[in-house]
Parts: sequence; C-alpha cells; structure tokens
Amino acid sequence: MTDDELKALVASLAVSQDRTDEQMRRTDEQMKRTDEQMKRTDEKLERLGITLGSVTNNQGEVAEEFFFNSLANDTHLGNIHFDDIEKNSHKRRGKTEEEYDIIMTNGNVVGIVEVKYKAHTNDLDKLDRKMRNFKQLFPWFKDYKQYGAIASFHINDEAKKEALTRGYFVLQRSGNLIHTEFSKDLTVL
Repeated sequence: MTDDELKALVASLAVSQDRTDEQMRRTDEQMKRTDEQMKRTDEKLERLGITLGSVTNNQGEVAEEFFFNSLANDTHLGNIHFDDIEKNSHKRRGKTEEEYDIIMTNGNVVGIVEVKYKAHTNDLDKLDRKMRNFKQLFPWFKDYKQYGAIASFHINDEAKKEALTRGYFVLQRSGNLIHTEFSKDLTVL
C-alpha cells in the first residue's frame, strides 16, 4: 500500500468515525425521548392499575448484559482493578436472602454492582441493604474491602448525587462504545 493510499484510508476512516459518532448521538437522543415517553406511559398505566412487568424485566436484562459485558472487558471501578467478575448471584443464608447483579473480586477487594435500566433513589436503599448483607451471605469475604456501585442506562441528577454522597460508584452508558466483529474473509471492494 502506498503512502497516498494509506492517507486516503485513514481519511476515510476518520469520516466514517465522524458519521458513526453523529449517528450514536442521534440514537442517544432518540433513546432519551423514548425513555421519557415510556415513563409517561408507565405513569398513565400505573394510575390505571396496569403494570407491564415483562417489559421492565426485559429492559433490566438488557442493562445487566450491557454492564456485565462492559465490566468484563474492563474490570475496573475507578482505579480499582478486579481479577474476577460474575453475574446474577443469588444467595440465601438463614433468613437473609439477596440477589446480586454483578460481583467483582480481586485478592482483597469486592465490588458489588446493582444494575437498573433506570435508577431511582429507592434503588440506592436496596443497594445499601445488599451491601450490609453481603458479608453475612458470603463470610469468606469478611476481611475484604467492599465497594458498591449503581449502574444504569439513566439515572436522574438527584439519584446520582445521592449515590455519590453515599460513597458509591456511578456507572452510566457512554456514547463512544462500539463492538465490531468481522469474518476473516472480510470482503474488500
């Protein structure tokens, strides 16, 4: 490949990335509008006594998959590195029972991540409880430092501020994330 061909390729990649960034920005805006519409619809249905549990569950599963994959690819909370990550851990010990969305560990630290599609302040109360119960349910972590995090596609400013005040990490979706797969037999025209 000549220098001119290489320069042309780099230039076309930059243009393509700009288009991708713009499309992602528009997608994020559309998702925000959709979230707002869904919230208004949920509020209307709630007033009528109707709930759409399966829709909420599906959204939660999408959020859990997204954050698990993201954290599995970059096992950090802030500057804390973790060696292991697991999802959907359900534990009962005596009368105490909890479900943990994501647990991350290294030799002396455990990170507990509560995932919500849309986080609210009351979700932080649930995280508080799960944090208190964790070492009772998993006594082999009794000497570990323990950190908590709330991960959400959307978190309102009040809930975010409260999470940070309580000493939790806040994880949110970011716009410059693309996962690309391709065949070894990639077609070049």
